[in-house]
This record gives sequence, C-alpha cells and structure tokens, in this order.
Amino acid sequence: MKMTRRWIVMVMALTAAVAAAQDYPTRPVRMIVPFAPGGPTDVIARIVAGKLSEAFGQQVVVDNRAGAGGNIGTGLAANATPDGHTLLLVSSSFVVNPGLYAKIPYDPYKSFAPVSNLATMPNVFVVHPSVAAKSMQELVKVIQIAPRKYSFATPGIGTTPDLSAALFKLATKLDVAKIPYNGAGPAIAAVIANQVPLGCMAMPGVTPHIRGERLRGLAVTSAARSAVLPDLPTMAEAGFPGQEADTLQALLVPAGTPPAIVQRLHAAIVKIMALPDVKERVTSLGYAIVASSPGELATQIRSEVTKWSKVVKDAGITVE
Repeated sequence: MKMTRRWIVMVMALTAAVAAAQDYPTRPVRMIVPFAPGGPTDVIARIVAGKLSEAFGQQVVVDNRAGAGGNIGTGLAANATPDGHTLLLVSSSFVVNPGLYAKIPYDPYKSFAPVSNLATMPNVFVVHPSVAAKSMQELVKVIQIAPRKYSFATPGIGTTPDLSAALFKLATKLDVAKIPYNGAGPAIAAVIANQVPLGCMAMPGVTPHIRGERLRGLAVTSAARSAVLPDLPTMAEAGFPGQEADTLQALLVPAGTPPAIVQRLHAAIVKIMALPDVKERVTSLGYAIVASSPGELATQIRSEVTKWSKVVKDAGITVE
C-alpha cells in the first residue's frame, strides 16, 4: 500500500510538472545579463530574447545587472524563484570568477541548471603593424630579443583575452607584461595607437581593424579556424597547442527549475539558433553557433572552472 501511494504521489508530481511546462511561461520572463548594455553578451541576449518572445507568446525582457565582473547579476539570478521566469545569460566570467575572486555569490555547479551554450567566440592575438612579427613564432623571437620593450593590452583582469595572454606567457616563459584596460575599446585603441604594441582581444572588436590593416592578426584561440578571419591560424596551428580559449554564451536557470521547463527552453534555443537570420547575425559578430545540450554545458562548466582556476593561480592573477 505504501509503495502504491508513493507511486501515485510520484505520478501526480510528474503530471503536474509536465502540465506546468506545457503552460510555461505564464507571464513575462526576465533574462538577466550581468553586464552593461551594448557588449557581446547583451547583443546575443537581445537577439535570443526577441525570438523567445515570439516562440512563447510572452515578452522576454533583458535585464542588465552589471558589476563586479558579472558577479552581481549572477548572484541575483542564483536567488531567483526557480520557475523558468528568470533566465541568466553569462559569458566566460561565470567559469573564471570562481578561481579569480575569494568569494562569489553563486556556486558554478549547484546554483544553476544549465540549458545551453548558445555560441562561442575565440580571442585574437594582434600586434601593431610596426611590430616585426607576422606569426606567433616570430613574436616569441621578437620578445626574446627585447623582453622589456613589449607588453600585451587586454580588456581587463580575468577576462578570457587576459587569461589567454597569461596562458601564453606561462607556456612560453616570456618576460612580457600584461596591461589590463577597462574594456575592449580602450585596449584596442591602445594597440592601434602603438601605446602598447601587442594585444589579445575578443574577435568582434578587432575584426574591422585587422581587415583595415590597422592591426595585424596573428592567431585565434579557437580549436578550429574562424569563418570570420579564415586566414588566421589557430594557436595550435601556430605551434602552441593547449591554448584554446573560447568565450562562451551560456543560458542558465536557477537550480530547482523543473526539468520539463529546462527541456522546453533547450528545445526552443536549438530552433532559434538554427534560424537563418539568427545564424547570420550571430556569426557576423564573430561567434560560432553551438546550441549544446544541458549535459554538454554542465561538462563544459566543470572543465573550464578547473582550467581557468589553475591559470589564475599559476599566473598569480588577483583582483581587488
């Protein structure tokens, strides 16, 4: 009798969860972006939010909550009601911050249920055209000849371009400084003006300058060449394996969100990311479409938290 009652309760709970997923969403949905408007994650969020609004028949509103390297908005989402009406779209700070900050307002493994990694974007190693290096191997030789002359501009401490530069330094044991700026714009401007001769940046900001020959691209940090800059080799092709560093764009929901809602969100994301107009807009920004499964994203999060925590520790990177 007890087993029968337990079975009945389980069936009733499952039925209720399925019904809730079928009715979902029942009101407007908030998509928290833990960065300021206008950045790559915000742009992706607005593309996806518009399509989700059409698919669900409920408005999906982007809510920018910037600050503390993404920690403020992420912490806010972690404490939201787990009913699918609060979504979180994160960049790679989500997997970097656990190793970068002494304390963060979320657990990367327990605070959220993964939905999908929508797209990834590589970083690009660039130099001012006056630098006598046309490949990463040549850059190493140039720096070795005059080690204190050169430094890397990056978009900020703990960003994936900053960590890519740190990883490159660790691998080559070069005596070269990193100069973290407050965002990609100032960092790119510094290299174009030859105030800092070298740089590592996310692809969207540097692509027009590489094409306009204001910067020279040397390599991308993706596992495969980018369709946006197909002439640039990967770091592995350039002779530096193990330097892969894509910037993710991952959709998460608070832990405890019914699995049926997670699956419905994932199914919607897969359809949205396959739409021709979405693919065109997203790839034009320098991203490659991924639309991974919840399980694949969970595995990626664990792998990248471990990877970047080690880089942060080995490179001695700290934030105030």
